[in-house]
Amino acid sequence: MGVSSHDPRANQKQRTRAAIVEAAARLLRDGGSPSVAQAAEEARVSRATAYRYFPTPEDLLLEVAAIAPAMAPVEAALANLGPGDAEARFLLLQDTFNPIVLAEEAPMRTALRAYLDIWLTSRRKGEKAPPVREGRRMRWLDTVLEPARGAMPKQQWQRLKAALALTLGMDAFIVMKDVCRLKDEEARQVLRWAAQALLRAGLAEAEGALPRRPRSTSRAGSSGRR
Repeated sequence: MGVSSHDPRANQKQRTRAAIVEAAARLLRDGGSPSVAQAAEEARVSRATAYRYFPTPEDLLLEVAAIAPAMAPVEAALANLGPGDAEARFLLLQDTFNPIVLAEEAPMRTALRAYLDIWLTSRRKGEKAPPVREGRRMRWLDTVLEPARGAMPKQQWQRLKAALALTLGMDAFIVMKDVCRLKDEEARQVLRWAAQALLRAGLAEAEGALPRRPRSTSRAGSSGRR
Protein backbone atom coordinates (compact mmCIF):
# COMPACT_ATOMS: atom_id res chain seq x y z
CA MET A 1 0.00 0.00 0.00
CA GLY A 2 1.25 3.48 -0.82
CA VAL A 3 1.86 6.06 1.86
CA SER A 4 -0.99 8.54 2.15
CA SER A 5 -0.04 12.08 1.14
CA HIS A 6 -2.56 13.47 3.63
CA ASP A 7 -0.91 15.70 6.23
CA PRO A 8 -2.22 14.58 9.65
CA ARG A 9 -1.47 18.07 11.01
CA ALA A 10 -3.24 19.92 8.21
CA ASN A 11 -6.26 20.84 10.35
CA GLN A 12 -4.03 22.15 13.13
CA LYS A 13 -2.01 24.21 10.65
CA GLN A 14 -5.19 25.65 9.21
CA ARG A 15 -6.44 26.60 12.68
CA THR A 16 -3.10 28.23 13.54
CA ARG A 17 -3.09 30.21 10.33
CA ALA A 18 -6.68 31.33 10.90
CA ALA A 19 -5.87 32.35 14.48
CA ILE A 20 -3.03 34.58 13.30
CA VAL A 21 -5.21 36.23 10.65
CA GLU A 22 -8.06 36.77 13.10
CA ALA A 23 -5.62 38.27 15.59
CA ALA A 24 -4.35 40.70 12.95
CA ALA A 25 -7.94 41.64 12.11
CA ARG A 26 -8.63 42.37 15.79
CA LEU A 27 -5.54 44.57 15.94
CA LEU A 28 -6.86 46.52 12.98
CA ARG A 29 -10.29 46.94 14.55
CA ASP A 30 -8.70 48.14 17.80
CA GLY A 31 -6.45 50.64 16.03
CA GLY A 32 -3.29 48.58 16.44
CA SER A 33 -0.59 47.71 13.95
CA PRO A 34 -1.04 44.36 12.22
CA SER A 35 2.63 43.35 12.20
CA VAL A 36 3.45 39.65 12.09
CA ALA A 37 5.05 39.77 15.54
CA GLN A 38 2.11 41.53 17.14
CA ALA A 39 -0.38 39.21 15.47
CA ALA A 40 1.60 36.23 16.81
CA GLU A 41 1.49 37.63 20.32
CA GLU A 42 -2.24 38.34 20.05
CA ALA A 43 -2.88 34.82 18.71
CA ARG A 44 -0.62 33.27 21.40
CA VAL A 45 1.62 31.51 18.93
CA SER A 46 5.38 31.83 18.59
CA ARG A 47 6.81 34.45 16.31
CA ALA A 48 8.72 31.78 14.45
CA THR A 49 5.45 29.97 13.70
CA ALA A 50 3.74 33.17 12.55
CA TYR A 51 6.62 34.05 10.25
CA ARG A 52 6.45 30.59 8.66
CA TYR A 53 2.91 31.37 7.57
CA PHE A 54 3.44 35.07 6.85
CA PRO A 55 7.07 35.99 6.08
CA THR A 56 6.21 39.67 5.61
CA PRO A 57 3.55 42.10 6.88
CA GLU A 58 2.34 42.38 3.29
CA ASP A 59 1.45 38.68 3.23
CA LEU A 60 -0.51 39.05 6.45
CA LEU A 61 -2.36 42.18 5.32
CA LEU A 62 -3.39 40.55 2.06
CA GLU A 63 -4.80 37.59 3.96
CA VAL A 64 -6.72 39.85 6.35
CA ALA A 65 -8.13 41.85 3.45
CA ALA A 66 -9.19 38.72 1.61
CA ILE A 67 -11.33 37.40 4.46
CA ALA A 68 -12.70 40.72 5.72
CA PRO A 69 -16.12 39.68 7.12
CA ALA A 70 -17.44 43.23 6.82
CA MET A 71 -17.38 42.81 3.05
CA ALA A 72 -19.78 39.85 3.10
CA PRO A 73 -22.91 42.00 2.48
CA VAL A 74 -21.29 43.53 -0.59
CA GLU A 75 -20.27 40.17 -2.01
CA ALA A 76 -23.78 38.82 -1.34
CA ALA A 77 -25.42 41.80 -3.04
CA LEU A 78 -23.25 41.44 -6.13
CA ALA A 79 -23.76 37.69 -6.26
CA ASN A 80 -27.52 38.27 -6.50
CA LEU A 81 -27.53 41.13 -8.98
CA GLY A 82 -30.59 41.17 -11.14
CA PRO A 83 -30.96 42.74 -14.55
CA GLY A 84 -30.71 46.50 -14.60
CA ASP A 85 -28.80 49.38 -16.03
CA ALA A 86 -25.26 50.23 -15.02
CA GLU A 87 -26.30 53.18 -12.85
CA ALA A 88 -28.77 51.19 -10.75
CA ARG A 89 -26.25 48.41 -10.27
CA PHE A 90 -23.47 50.81 -9.32
CA LEU A 91 -25.65 52.66 -6.81
CA LEU A 92 -26.50 49.32 -5.20
CA LEU A 93 -22.76 48.74 -4.74
CA GLN A 94 -22.12 52.20 -3.37
CA ASP A 95 -25.17 52.17 -1.08
CA THR A 96 -24.06 48.81 0.32
CA PHE A 97 -20.32 49.39 0.63
CA ASN A 98 -19.96 53.00 1.77
CA PRO A 99 -22.15 52.61 4.89
CA ILE A 100 -19.94 49.66 5.88
CA VAL A 101 -16.88 51.88 5.48
CA LEU A 102 -18.40 54.41 7.87
CA ALA A 103 -19.42 51.72 10.36
CA GLU A 104 -15.89 50.26 10.27
CA GLU A 105 -14.09 53.59 10.07
CA ALA A 106 -11.45 52.93 12.75
CA PRO A 107 -10.16 49.63 11.31
CA MET A 108 -10.45 51.03 7.78
CA ARG A 109 -8.26 54.00 8.70
CA THR A 110 -5.83 51.73 10.53
CA ALA A 111 -5.55 49.46 7.50
CA LEU A 112 -4.92 52.46 5.29
CA ARG A 113 -2.18 53.62 7.68
CA ALA A 114 -0.59 50.18 7.51
CA TYR A 115 -0.65 50.23 3.71
CA LEU A 116 1.01 53.64 3.69
CA ASP A 117 3.63 52.51 6.22
CA ILE A 118 4.53 49.58 3.96
CA TRP A 119 4.86 51.93 0.98
CA LEU A 120 7.05 54.35 2.93
CA THR A 121 9.24 51.54 4.28
CA SER A 122 9.79 50.20 0.78
CA ARG A 123 10.58 53.70 -0.46
CA ARG A 124 13.21 54.19 2.26
CA LYS A 125 14.82 50.89 1.29
CA GLY A 126 14.83 51.86 -2.38
CA GLU A 127 12.49 48.99 -3.19
CA LYS A 128 9.30 48.88 -5.18
CA ALA A 129 6.32 48.78 -2.83
CA PRO A 130 4.55 45.40 -2.96
CA PRO A 131 0.85 45.27 -3.78
CA VAL A 132 -0.88 45.03 -0.38
CA ARG A 133 -4.41 45.89 -1.49
CA GLU A 134 -6.56 43.29 -3.17
CA GLY A 135 -8.11 45.62 -5.72
CA ARG A 136 -11.55 44.57 -4.55
CA ARG A 137 -13.17 47.78 -5.78
CA MET A 138 -12.05 47.25 -9.36
CA ARG A 139 -13.44 43.72 -9.36
CA TRP A 140 -16.74 45.00 -8.01
CA LEU A 141 -16.85 47.75 -10.63
CA ASP A 142 -16.28 45.21 -13.40
CA THR A 143 -19.35 43.37 -12.15
CA VAL A 144 -21.80 46.24 -11.66
CA LEU A 145 -20.84 48.12 -14.84
CA GLU A 146 -21.01 45.07 -17.08
CA PRO A 147 -24.21 46.25 -18.88
CA ALA A 148 -22.30 49.29 -20.18
CA ARG A 149 -19.11 47.50 -21.15
CA GLY A 150 -20.00 46.88 -24.76
CA ALA A 151 -20.99 50.51 -25.29
CA MET A 152 -17.52 52.00 -24.94
CA PRO A 153 -13.94 51.48 -26.10
CA LYS A 154 -11.53 49.86 -23.67
CA GLN A 155 -9.75 53.11 -22.82
CA GLN A 156 -13.02 54.83 -21.89
CA TRP A 157 -14.09 51.78 -19.89
CA GLN A 158 -10.89 51.82 -17.85
CA ARG A 159 -11.15 55.57 -17.30
CA LEU A 160 -14.75 55.34 -16.11
CA LYS A 161 -13.90 52.59 -13.62
CA ALA A 162 -10.93 54.57 -12.30
CA ALA A 163 -13.10 57.67 -11.84
CA LEU A 164 -15.85 55.78 -10.04
CA ALA A 165 -13.32 54.10 -7.75
CA LEU A 166 -12.73 57.56 -6.30
CA THR A 167 -16.27 57.53 -4.87
CA LEU A 168 -15.88 54.28 -2.94
CA GLY A 169 -14.01 53.37 0.23
CA MET A 170 -12.14 54.96 3.10
CA ASP A 171 -9.92 57.02 0.80
CA ALA A 172 -12.98 58.88 -0.49
CA PHE A 173 -14.35 59.50 3.00
CA ILE A 174 -11.02 60.90 4.20
CA VAL A 175 -11.33 63.63 1.59
CA MET A 176 -15.00 64.24 2.39
CA LYS A 177 -14.58 64.29 6.18
CA ASP A 178 -11.02 65.47 6.83
CA VAL A 179 -10.60 67.90 3.96
CA CYS A 180 -14.17 69.02 3.24
CA ARG A 181 -15.31 68.77 6.90
CA LEU A 182 -18.56 67.01 6.03
CA LYS A 183 -20.57 64.86 8.41
CA ASP A 184 -21.02 61.17 7.63
CA GLU A 185 -24.36 61.40 5.83
CA GLU A 186 -23.37 64.56 3.97
CA ALA A 187 -20.20 62.83 2.82
CA ARG A 188 -22.13 59.78 1.65
CA GLN A 189 -24.60 61.88 -0.33
CA VAL A 190 -21.88 63.94 -2.01
CA LEU A 191 -20.09 60.76 -3.08
CA ARG A 192 -23.38 59.37 -4.41
CA TRP A 193 -24.02 62.55 -6.39
CA ALA A 194 -20.46 62.60 -7.73
CA ALA A 195 -20.71 58.97 -8.80
CA GLN A 196 -23.96 59.57 -10.68
CA ALA A 197 -22.47 62.61 -12.44
CA LEU A 198 -19.33 60.70 -13.45
CA LEU A 199 -21.23 57.64 -14.61
CA ARG A 200 -23.77 59.61 -16.65
CA ALA A 201 -21.01 61.68 -18.23
CA GLY A 202 -19.06 58.55 -19.12
CA LEU A 203 -22.07 56.83 -20.66
CA ALA A 204 -23.05 59.94 -22.60
CA GLU A 205 -19.52 60.27 -23.93
CA ALA A 206 -19.56 56.64 -25.03
CA GLU A 207 -22.85 57.09 -26.83
CA GLY A 208 -21.39 60.07 -28.68
CA ALA A 209 -18.41 57.97 -29.75
CA LEU A 210 -20.59 55.25 -31.26
CA PRO A 211 -21.53 55.41 -34.96
CA ARG A 212 -24.82 57.20 -35.42
CA ARG A 213 -27.77 55.09 -36.46
CA PRO A 214 -28.96 55.78 -39.99
CA ARG A 215 -32.05 57.93 -40.15
CA SER A 216 -35.31 56.19 -40.91
CA THR A 217 -36.75 56.50 -44.40
CA SER A 218 -39.70 58.54 -43.22
CA ARG A 219 -37.45 61.10 -41.53
CA ALA A 220 -35.13 61.24 -44.53
CA GLY A 221 -38.07 61.78 -46.84
CA SER A 222 -39.48 64.42 -44.56
CA SER A 223 -36.15 66.24 -44.53
CA GLY A 224 -35.97 66.04 -48.29
CA ARG A 225 -39.34 67.77 -48.67
CA ARG A 226 -38.26 70.84 -46.64
